[in-house]
Amino acid sequence: MPELAADDLIHRTLAGERVPLARALSWVENEHPGATALLDACFGRTGRAHRLGITGPPGAGKSTLVTQLAKEYRARGETVAVVAVDPTSPFSGGALLGDRVRMNELSGDEGIFIRSMATRGSMGGLAVHTAQACDVLDAAGFGRILIETVGVGQSELEVAQTADTTAVVLVPESGDAVQAMKAGIMEIADVFAVNKADREGADRAAQAIRSALHLRARTSEWDIPVQLTVASQGEGVRELVDHFERHLAWLADSGTLERRRRRRLEQQLETLMRERLWEEFRARVSARRWDEAVAALGERRETPNQVATRLTEADGSE
Repeated sequence: MPELAADDLIHRTLAGERVPLARALSWVENEHPGATALLDACFGRTGRAHRLGITGPPGAGKSTLVTQLAKEYRARGETVAVVAVDPTSPFSGGALLGDRVRMNELSGDEGIFIRSMATRGSMGGLAVHTAQACDVLDAAGFGRILIETVGVGQSELEVAQTADTTAVVLVPESGDAVQAMKAGIMEIADVFAVNKADREGADRAAQAIRSALHLRARTSEWDIPVQLTVASQGEGVRELVDHFERHLAWLADSGTLERRRRRRLEQQLETLMRERLWEEFRARVSARRWDEAVAALGERRETPNQVATRLTEADGSE
């Protein structure tokens, strides 16, 4: 596809054309000079899609489950976008697409769009531009956006900030370890799915999760469901989607959806401001002054707080 003028790309992306949409997402991911205008044009048309985060440990069958969820939503007449966040290849810098091969069966459906994004070494595992990519897909008219994460590090917490509803996917072998799991993963889940439930111990795992939820302090009136699924056979997927839709209805009725989305916008703004202020600061402070500051720390002549205060109060003169 030849290079499109920015206005043409934006117009065709908002019309939902697939090839321009893919190009637009590349603009966002690669911080193309035209990405700011693109995101500005998309912003007024966001807020309509239900964003669903799917996270959990590697090997839980998330990709297979996402494929089945997309099929179920299509059967219900919804358009679906899948954002699959992958570990970055140490060789190419791109996303490792091995798990995405399973999603090939969705490729012939015009109502489904799949995008794989690299984490680019992000500590949290979630691509820096995932939220912006979701904004573009939202503006392009997709009703449900499924965000599948690597499921390592802080990605579980990051996806909770990106999605309206977060599902944590576990397997029967996880049941006995639920109490030992870090509190964060228990706190972000709106729905639990025990996948590969045809394995021994699935009912025990589900009960262990329910017990852990019962023991923790309630933070909302939403009663977190635990659903058994066998994604490879499509079992429990319809019920899982029902839980998602009930949660969306509860979010809207309780006012929680508006609060979550406002918090997400605030976080996006804070991130943007941090980046811009940092860039302005580094442009103002010369490399020599920066190196001298680091040397002062290394020699223990100043503390980090003293150096930070001196640098932020500097007027840029040498």
